[in-house]
Amino acid sequence: MGRTPSRQSAGLCDSCRHQKLVPNTRGSVFSLCERSRTEPDFPRYPRLPVAACPGFEPRQSHPSPKPGPPTG
Repeated sequence: MGRTPSRQSAGLCDSCRHQKLVPNTRGSVFSLCERSRTEPDFPRYPRLPVAACPGFEPRQSHPSPKPGPPTG
């Protein structure tokens, strides 16, 4: 039977657009900060849970609706 990867809360990273979840073969999941690829001031795998981060940008779950012509 397959194992479901387990992980602790990453705090602020869990709602940041720069987070990428990286599973390993042992069933753990790590929170990778993709900002670390272009900005060396950000750790690749920050110490969790992250409570504050100057690079935090909220993840957008879906695009905002575009305004249409007025109705009525």
